[in-house]
Amino acid sequence: MKIIRTQMGHEKILANYFTANESHLKKWSPAVSKGHHSVGSWKRRLEEQEVEFETGLSVHFIGTDQEESHVIGSCSLSNIVRSVFQTCYMGYSVAKSYEGRGYMKQVVSHAIHYAFNEIKLHRIVANHMPTNERSANLLKTLGFEREGYAKRYLLINGQWEDHVLNALINSKNSIRH
Repeated sequence: MKIIRTQMGHEKILANYFTANESHLKKWSPAVSKGHHSVGSWKRRLEEQEVEFETGLSVHFIGTDQEESHVIGSCSLSNIVRSVFQTCYMGYSVAKSYEGRGYMKQVVSHAIHYAFNEIKLHRIVANHMPTNERSANLLKTLGFEREGYAKRYLLINGQWEDHVLNALINSKNSIRH
């Protein structure tokens, strides 16, 4: 698997990934409008993601096959806040056909390394629904610690859903303003 930052030119493989996995990811994701995963929509989002990357607000990674012809999984570091907070939120997904084979761990590990070693963040927040045992196990394996429980935290697929709150602290405890 190849792990790369999303960029212009990936709109088709991202559209294909999210369209093919829509029913699989639906139970963990916010409801989206028709056309949300079209190539044109992804082109616009990739343009926005590039601006956010350049301004230090987010970075998005995908795991692909070696030819970059299809997406295996994705991981985003978003809402990056600097100053005294030095944190971000992490979201991730894996194609149904690649579940349980270690690919998600590789992509998320890459994002963690980037967050702590490249952009020197102090904390990564990653939350999951209580029923998402795969996500809970992944985060635990990667060293995330449970910090709490939020009732009706996010609007997921049209329902307010509770979430388990988790974080991973940079053991190097870097300081950057």
